[in-house]
Order: sequence, then C-alpha cells, then structure tokens
Amino acid sequence: MGSVALAVTDGMLHFELSIAYEVFASAPAGVPVAWYDLAVCAPHAVRAGMFLLEPDAGLDRLARADTVIVPGWADIDADPPAELVDAVRAAYDAGARVASLCTGAFVLAAAGLLDGARATTHWAHTGALAARHPRVEVDPDVLYVDNGRVLTSAGKAAALDLCLHLVRLDYGSSVANAVARRLVVPPHRSGGQAQFVSAPVPDRSDHPLAALLPWALERLDQPLTVEDLARQARMSSRHLGRHFRAATGTTPLQWLLTQRIRRAQELLETTDGSVDAIAEATGMGTAATLRRHFNRTVGVPPDTYRRTFRSRPHPGT
Repeated sequence: MGSVALAVTDGMLHFELSIAYEVFASAPAGVPVAWYDLAVCAPHAVRAGMFLLEPDAGLDRLARADTVIVPGWADIDADPPAELVDAVRAAYDAGARVASLCTGAFVLAAAGLLDGARATTHWAHTGALAARHPRVEVDPDVLYVDNGRVLTSAGKAAALDLCLHLVRLDYGSSVANAVARRLVVPPHRSGGQAQFVSAPVPDRSDHPLAALLPWALERLDQPLTVEDLARQARMSSRHLGRHFRAATGTTPLQWLLTQRIRRAQELLETTDGSVDAIAEATGMGTAATLRRHFNRTVGVPPDTYRRTFRSRPHPGT
C-alpha cells in the first residue's frame, strides 16, 4: 500500500484536500493493517481557502510516492503551476499511481496523463475540460474513472467515492467498509453524477431555440418528433439539428429524452405517482421503457432514485 502524497499548491480546494487527508492519514479503529504513509507535499506554506497549510515535504517528494493525490483546483480558467504539473508528471514517470479529485483533473490533463484516456471531473466543468484538452475522453456522468495508474473523480463528495475505491483496491472491501463506517457514509454509491445534473437550455431571448424549448417542455407527455420540433421552429430538420448541437451539445431527440428523464426525476421526488403513471406523464409510454432509459441515463432505477431523493415523506411509500 506504501506511501501517499497529497500534491498541494496555492489555490487548492480545501474540501477535497481534507477528504483525502481524512481517508489516508490513519487506519480505522480495530483494523490491524499497516496503513498508508501520508505526506502533504507543497513548494512552501500554501493557502487553501481560508486555511494556511504547512507541508511535510516539497513537491519533489511526489516522485518517491506510491500514490499521488491531486485535490481540486480552484481556478480552472488559470493554468496550473508548472512546478505542480512537472512534479505530477515526474511521479507518474517514476511509477506512481496518480489520482485527481474534482477539478484536479485539469492538473492531470496539463501533465498529459489523460491524453487518449477516459476521465471525469465536476459536471459543471466537464465541458471546459473537454474543450481545453480535446485528446481527453471526458465522461460527465460517472462518479469516478479508474484507468489503472491514473484515476479521476467527479466533484465534491465523489472525491470520497474515489478515495474509498483506492482503499478497496489496496486493502479489500472489508477495510474500505470500515473507513466508510468511520466517516458515516455508504461504502459504495449507486449511479453516477448524472443524477445530480441539470440539463442546460439556452437562456437568451434572441436564441433560435428560445421559444421552441419551453414549447417542447410543456408537451413532454406527447410523442414529439424531430419533424414536430422543426415545424414549430419554422426551420428544416437539419438546420434544427445544428442549432441543438451548438446550444446543448446533443441532438433534438437526445435532448427530448433528457428532458423526459428530468421530468421523471421531478415527479419521483415530489409525487406518489406510480412508475406507470410517470411513464405516461413524461411521454415514455410504458414503465418498462422508462425504467430502461432512466437506469441507463441516471445510473439507478426509478424506485432507487425516489428513495434517495424524496424531498419529504409520503404516505404509503
């Protein structure tokens, strides 16, 4: 299991940094294993949010670690410090396993560790990661991605999912479960970050789709087609597809499906309607169709989603 180095510079997110420290600093009580040798590595005393952090070692220590953790990077519009990028790359070249938490993926991408590989980051920044690093296959829907020696996590709490995954890889499920119990969290969460994401829609009144999208949202219970949307928008289907791709990053039919799923999520959270009734209300037709698309898109079945996100108790459930 060996040594774990937290790679830190000014501008790191303290939440993800503290998650990694909590998981890797000490073994859970009653677990008789030799735990990780953890070091916080930074070029000098660094500021993470409101906290001033004194490191255990410099960034050169990363190259001697078995696992390097890069916490979230606060300013994704700025290039990560070259000394951090170089140290992370040197650690990987020396054989270290490298994992990023949340927007720490921007550091790994800058180091070239994600080129040609699947990766993730906080859903709000997946578009920026894909645009800045087009050789990276960005997956916005998962909690974390394990590529063997390079791992990335989605945002915030998903950083804990990845840290527990690393413990599970190193010590097995029973030890990872003990860590999860200490932290009072589930040892493994179902689904991906798609269940937490709101689908984007254009908000400019002069956008070609500005009137069409609200019109479609009011008719999700109807069997709308691309031709229906094009007719309403008074443009050709091909022209409509280009506008949809530019505005939402997807096709008209995929956008419709996403909105149907979002509506189903709202109904599952706020009503007692059966899955059959929700399928009809969202234009899915049958419960089987809703379950298939919902599970594939959100990562969990509708019933599981309802139990997790129910906004208030409802009688009879």
